[in-house]
Amino acid sequence: MQRLLTSAALVFLLVATAAAFAVTERLKLTKSPIYRTVVGPKLGFSPTCGCARGHATVKFSLRHGDTLTATVVDAGRHDVRTLAGGVHVARGETSFRWDGKTDAGALAHDGTYRVKVHLARAHQTIVLPNPIRLDTQAPKIVNVVQNRDVFSPDHDRQADFVRFSYTFSKPARLTLFLGGRRILLTQFHPQSGKVAWAGNAHGHLLRPGTYTLEVGALDLAGNSTPAADRWRVHVRLRYIALAAKRIPARAGKPFEIGVSTDAIRYRWQLGKRKGRNGGGVLRLRAPDRPGSYTLSVSERGHVDRARVIVK
Repeated sequence: MQRLLTSAALVFLLVATAAAFAVTERLKLTKSPIYRTVVGPKLGFSPTCGCARGHATVKFSLRHGDTLTATVVDAGRHDVRTLAGGVHVARGETSFRWDGKTDAGALAHDGTYRVKVHLARAHQTIVLPNPIRLDTQAPKIVNVVQNRDVFSPDHDRQADFVRFSYTFSKPARLTLFLGGRRILLTQFHPQSGKVAWAGNAHGHLLRPGTYTLEVGALDLAGNSTPAADRWRVHVRLRYIALAAKRIPARAGKPFEIGVSTDAIRYRWQLGKRKGRNGGGVLRLRAPDRPGSYTLSVSERGHVDRARVIVK
């Protein structure tokens, strides 16, 4: 009798195991009622950025129409915001938007969220695997260092640009402003890096002079550094310039004038005489006859002039 009971128990266990295996395999073959899920923006969103990334969009498709409840949940699976409650949705694609607020109307805390979908007809609750990243903190400028204060963007390979080395509080794209208008936005968003600027603004090369630039940052969620917190840098563009616009000289006697340039060689012309020179001091002989003469210096298309008054 004992042997018969043991055999019966063994048969029962084998049947139960086979049944459980069959159920498991059938569940594996059963397709999820939700498919083709897309959540964006993938890099996060900020309801306070005032930009296109001001909300999150959740899209998915249903294999069958159902009465649906969609809820935003936090990392602890606590309900934060009901996006749809008991709404009948037909088969196919459907979408919802979340503005980053809770059911109470307050802004949710920064963090990672997901969407929980309950299907009444299918008797299933599914938490979508796609994360929603809420980030409202603007990036801060930790440090900016420039490699030179004066540069000459004349393509002579001599100090043609100024390079900014920067560090931000978080990964972000560098923004550069002049007079409150953005003139540069980098393509990538490392937390620290380097960027070169060759004196271009609004599609043209700036004139010689001293400029104040503002370095800001634009993070992955669309948050920008406030204008008051941008890092200010001062640069001077020069091409070639004479030290004075009026030069006194004595007839037939030598005189000299300083030349500000990073060019190795440049051209000069005084009256009908012309030549080439190098260095920061131009030494010439004044014309033999008293009068007013034009002295010009040029380098790669950039010219500066002064009046030489000969007595």
